[in-house]
Amino acid sequence: MNVKKYKVTGENKISLDDFDTEDTGGFSSSDDVKGMMKDNIVEIAKLQDRLYAEGKTGLLIIFQAMDAAGKDSAIKHAMSGINPQGVEVVSFKQPSTEELSHDYLWRASKVLPARGKIAIFNRSYYEDVLVVKVHKLYENMNLPSRCKGKNIIEKRYDQIRHFEDYLWENGIVTVKFFLHLSKETQLKRFLERIENKDKHWKFSDADVRERKYWDDYQEAYLSAIEATATKNCPWYIVPADKKWYTRAVISNVLLSVMKKIDPQYPVVTKEQEEALLESKKTLEELG
Repeated sequence: MNVKKYKVTGENKISLDDFDTEDTGGFSSSDDVKGMMKDNIVEIAKLQDRLYAEGKTGLLIIFQAMDAAGKDSAIKHAMSGINPQGVEVVSFKQPSTEELSHDYLWRASKVLPARGKIAIFNRSYYEDVLVVKVHKLYENMNLPSRCKGKNIIEKRYDQIRHFEDYLWENGIVTVKFFLHLSKETQLKRFLERIENKDKHWKFSDADVRERKYWDDYQEAYLSAIEATATKNCPWYIVPADKKWYTRAVISNVLLSVMKKIDPQYPVVTKEQEEALLESKKTLEELG
């Protein structure tokens, strides 16, 4: 699978129209990628075990998307083989009163992965240049007037880019996914949630209200991706109309990222080997 075509590093201008939401990479159905997904899960699990044992690199995985793009199911399937002791999934909802009293990166900083661990952000600090931009929420924020100029969003792009550079330079690899959904598919999935009683809990009136701002969100996503995509902290614009293909792309990207990190089990020193042999001898004597 060629995942490079979905990768954005900020070197060239892009348009979301250049990324087909219905793309399936030449595969016909979920059956075509089942074997690949199964193999990927096994390999990712092995690499995660080494990542945890080595304790040198943290991995931050960010998922952003319009509602109904399939973030939850993508996280569930792509990370199904991961040891839960080494990973934490964090969902970023509407900020609490406490969170609003701090800088916008504060709530994310608290839950960054330790080196050796993986953190998955279901939405993230990018909401502060997406929904905040679309609805101009910054105008009513309890901030000094000097912090609420017209260029507040552009400044936040810079802050986020510098923040992710800082993480990179401190041993944390950041990989960002935008699940690129068509407006037609979103409507279909919303209607399914209404018609299927088991999915009623997934639907809210806010989904309808936010859909009215579709074009504004598309512009906000494009601007955020272009402004914050770098070689070390790239974005992947993943087609999301076919959930099975979305999961397959994410799985392949994560595998390639972890292979590039190339974690290794710690090397046992001569002294440690001798200590192990001594422990073995003691255990055998104790029976």
